Amino acid sequence: MARPPSKSTPKDFAAEGDVNLSPRRTQWQARHVGAAARALLEEDARHFLHQSLSTPCLTAIRSASGIWLETVDGQRIMDFHGNSVHQLGHGHPRVVEAMKRALDTLPFSPRRYTNAYAVELARKLARLSGLEKVLFAPGGAEAIGMALKVARLATGRHKTISMWDSFHGASLDAVSLGGEALFRSHIGPLLPGTEHVQPCDPRHCNFGCAGSCNLRCADYVEYVLAKEEDVAAVVVETVRSTDVQVPPPEYYRKLRAACDRHGALLILDEIPVCLGRTGTMFAYEPYGIVPDMVVLGKGLGGGVFPMAALIVRAGLDVGADRALGHYTHEKSSVGCAAALAGLEVIEEERLLERSRRLGGRALARLKSIRHTSISDVRGIGLLLAVELNDAEFAEEVLYRCLARGLSFKVGQGNVLVLAPPLTIAESDLDRALAIVEESLGA
Repeated sequence: MARPPSKSTPKDFAAEGDVNLSPRRTQWQARHVGAAARALLEEDARHFLHQSLSTPCLTAIRSASGIWLETVDGQRIMDFHGNSVHQLGHGHPRVVEAMKRALDTLPFSPRRYTNAYAVELARKLARLSGLEKVLFAPGGAEAIGMALKVARLATGRHKTISMWDSFHGASLDAVSLGGEALFRSHIGPLLPGTEHVQPCDPRHCNFGCAGSCNLRCADYVEYVLAKEEDVAAVVVETVRSTDVQVPPPEYYRKLRAACDRHGALLILDEIPVCLGRTGTMFAYEPYGIVPDMVVLGKGLGGGVFPMAALIVRAGLDVGADRALGHYTHEKSSVGCAAALAGLEVIEEERLLERSRRLGGRALARLKSIRHTSISDVRGIGLLLAVELNDAEFAEEVLYRCLARGLSFKVGQGNVLVLAPPLTIAESDLDRALAIVEESLGA
């Protein structure tokens, strides 16, 4: 018998963002959504399956450019959310022009053929990552699925160790690996063998960190590896973007050594944080380790085209007789052209350095805010978090900021996550931070 839909929304279901069952959302819409947007919202709700976090939607937009979204009612909103695709802002002209050129000559590349765009992108990603072999996919969840297949083939094992509260995509295999209730609950059975441990989160640690990581969470991963002899891979978000958890330097060195000792692969998920968001091309670079595999997505398509990649070391090229991905747009000429243009923009406009510089400045500004509700401020590059001690107030601040023209994500229920484009003007960044401060104090 079918399970009836839930009539309540548990608090942990709000961890991934602002849920659309919230009374505050309804109140905001009553004040800020005009007739034109409301009519489109009603049509949207009529034709799309309803699901938390999207349909029914917040409002309707008619344009996206740079850091700005414009609603059909004419409201301009600074986008510090962007679903993590907009390192270059929306519609960067270099990316759009590259896609147009590809569309003119090679709009589609059937899977049994290759093309210059795909080969060049694979070569570039291998060089930048320190790894050697690449597969492309339409999205991050599919790339995670490919990584799991490679891990099983290479090791002959099937189990994984991943983290509670993690997010690796919304497909069934990806939510089995992930650890958020909103995606896992009431849709089982999930993929077998997906073991979970506590993530590196010093502020909410059961190992006695008291706010400063003592690395016992990394030691526990090795303990599980020793007990579970058939673990194929440890899968971790290098930096957890939903609430900006940045492990200390020794954390990944310990994981790398533990995986090597126990024959497991280390897979890093950088789908939302790759390509400059954290101030380096790959978030693992400052840790001085190289994973066995890294998964990219989101901004890889230049903020325009759905694009993801799995990059692995050469020794994991073990599936020549299997279909690891086999996706229709596996070597999309248009998607690869967008990605190549995006990488060129990052390099030529020095966006890695800009991410570090503006991120440091923004972090200092946020730390200077004095408010009793703030329990922590942290960040890396242009990925910033203001953790509040009250989830209800965090949601209230979100809608205050939206009313003032600033959009961002609320992660883990009570963390304001600010992720502007790396191309943002300093004056716009200052204005956005002022909106946050105003909204906290209003």
